[in-house]
Amino acid sequence: MKMLINVPETVVADALRGMAAAYPDLTVDVENRIVVRRDAPVEGQVGLVSGGGSGHEPLHGGFVGPGMLSAACPGEVFTSPVPDQMARAAAAVDSGAGVLFIVKNYTGDVLNFDMAAELAEDEGIQIGKVLVNDDVAVTDSLYTAGRRGTGATLFVEKIAGAAAAEGQPLEQVEAIGRKVNENSRSFGVALSAVTTPAKGSPTFDLPPGELELGIGIHGEPGRERRPMMTSGEIADFAVNAILEDMPPRSPVLLLVNGMGGTPLLELFGFNAEVQRVLSERGVAVARTLVGNYVTSLDMAGASVTLCQADEELLRLWDAPVKTPALRWGV
Repeated sequence: MKMLINVPETVVADALRGMAAAYPDLTVDVENRIVVRRDAPVEGQVGLVSGGGSGHEPLHGGFVGPGMLSAACPGEVFTSPVPDQMARAAAAVDSGAGVLFIVKNYTGDVLNFDMAAELAEDEGIQIGKVLVNDDVAVTDSLYTAGRRGTGATLFVEKIAGAAAAEGQPLEQVEAIGRKVNENSRSFGVALSAVTTPAKGSPTFDLPPGELELGIGIHGEPGRERRPMMTSGEIADFAVNAILEDMPPRSPVLLLVNGMGGTPLLELFGFNAEVQRVLSERGVAVARTLVGNYVTSLDMAGASVTLCQADEELLRLWDAPVKTPALRWGV
């Protein structure tokens, strides 16, 4: 497998150096693996810190900036960052208003963010936490006790970030983040396996002409493997799986997310099919976002995330944001 890298051992550091060169609004500490908005800490604002294994770009470093995250902690590829990273990030963004940790539900992330919270609190920083567990495909997986955290992470980071930018207190920002998670569900599909830099070859076997329904963002197994389906058939399966778990009560935010190896031409076509299924099921779509946002390196495939959004969540979603990967209203 050909990869545009130097050596696997430096792939994360190389990416961070390139990110620093591209985005002067960010402070990128390559040695300590922390990405921070340059104006942090912002007086009177709750700081938002997230992170996880690299390989899911633009998650999380691409979402650092006004209206979203204050800092992100990238681990090695598909490997949790360490507690010292997270505690250092919390110290860098704390203005005295506290810091909210946004954590995807993977065992390593959960354990390390819990340890980081203890370290930060020992330094007098007030910490809140939102655990993202939106994936309806499976209950337990190779990396998770309970449901996996996937596409809803973007919704939590954006909407909680907007609440923090308004100057809302930590308890309220945390409550809004949890509300977003509780009202969000995701389902993903893999059309190809993922290749990590360290391995240099696919990490699992997915024969030509087959797909995996309910895949995780590290290539974890899903619900079942089937012969290749059409875009419309996949949309039917994914949306119905979500709506069976979360019957719609209000208009939704919709994320049609690429897994890293699917072109936008296909994602927009898939979005048309997702919109069709939602219309047939009587679900109103308030906002739609299509693109590669929560990826799995070079995996071909897509995921669908729905968030039931009341007026408060819609207002916060529409609020200005200025990050490398998400930007509007500025």
